[in-house]
Amino acid sequence: MTKQIYKFITFLFLFLFYSNVSQAALEIDVSEGNLRPMPIAITTVIDKQDVETDLGIDITKVIASDLAGSGLFYPINPKAFLEEVTSVDRNPNFNSWRVVNAEALFTAELIYDENDRYRINYKLWDTFSEKSLEANYLVFSKNKWRNVAHMIADTIYTRLTGEKGYFDTQIAFIAESGPKIKRIKRLAIMDQDGQNPILLTSGKDLVLTPRFSPNGKELVYLSYRNGQPQVYIYDIQSKQTYVVGTFPGMTFAPRFSPDGKKIVMSLQEGVGSNIFEMNLSNFERKRLTNTSDINTAPSYSPDAKNVVFESDKSGSQQLYVMDSDGGNVRRISFGTGSYSTPVWSPRGDYIAFTKISRGRFMIGVMFADGSGERIITDGFHNEGPTWAPNGRVLMFFRESPGEDGGAMIYSVDITGYNERKIETPGFASDPSWSALMN
Repeated sequence: MTKQIYKFITFLFLFLFYSNVSQAALEIDVSEGNLRPMPIAITTVIDKQDVETDLGIDITKVIASDLAGSGLFYPINPKAFLEEVTSVDRNPNFNSWRVVNAEALFTAELIYDENDRYRINYKLWDTFSEKSLEANYLVFSKNKWRNVAHMIADTIYTRLTGEKGYFDTQIAFIAESGPKIKRIKRLAIMDQDGQNPILLTSGKDLVLTPRFSPNGKELVYLSYRNGQPQVYIYDIQSKQTYVVGTFPGMTFAPRFSPDGKKIVMSLQEGVGSNIFEMNLSNFERKRLTNTSDINTAPSYSPDAKNVVFESDKSGSQQLYVMDSDGGNVRRISFGTGSYSTPVWSPRGDYIAFTKISRGRFMIGVMFADGSGERIITDGFHNEGPTWAPNGRVLMFFRESPGEDGGAMIYSVDITGYNERKIETPGFASDPSWSALMN
């Protein structure tokens, strides 16, 4: 088959596919990284306030940025638009949008009421079938405009892909500052696009491995307050912190269970470490492993029936899965090199991991039985993958070499496509992705 014929067949398929997009979602091949982004026209949100503001423009920019950042959409340059949208209540001239190759069209208007509240009415159109895919509204206070923009982008993403969105989410991370040999590390959170960073701790005490609770309202993390490793839970809304426990020796990698009622972690015992589960209602501990090996970095499956962890019981750090009661331990990684920091996808299909082989630091995924291993990205020092709530995007951190180097956070599609750096005020490491906020 010639390349020209192949391109024609591909175009014909996509044309027929998108002409019925209201019934069928954009097909995402999770094994390939050459997906063609969907062209979408995102018109500027019409601002109907008496006083001129940039709020409509700002909301439009965030929606476009979210969709473009996913790698699945190509927002068309507004300079190419042939029609000016003056009302969401009027049907568009669909031919004028097809001419500029827009396969979907977004329109919206912003109305201000007397109670210091805003209402945004919006529509999403399929330009081929000329049908409305979504017609809805949101009411919000001005300080929530960015969340609203993310929520609308999530809706567009869902209607056009059939997958849940991930834009109205937060990232917990370690904000790093100061010289490399004496770096200050603070607990911090930000929006998934790097906006609104907030420092949660002063930097007086070393903090490590923040992990969101399933509802996104709490963080569990490790802190060396007064030189002692302790596990803490931070309530994001009340800004209150409480100690889960002080344990003899070192404590590693605490993480919530899927229902948020337990945490699983690794505790040092002699030269090795073992995995324990703690019930947060009574702080009782349950041992899940009992060996002299280094067992650490546990992560529950979404149904809480299994736990994946790393262990050196075979001579090098490899990945193992066990039942949630500690039984039926089986090794799942068999490639060259060592494996670490496993984390189960929210969908339950993949396990992401860090792999070190021949001096390369890689982020990869495999199925829960160890099959289908794929490397997503590699670099000087990649580590610590975390999943978006839809299980289709990963974040991780990458260390740059040299005295002036440090960690930065990146995101990448699980196909290995669309890797991009998340802008942060300074160095940032160990990200943890929240569930959808709304």
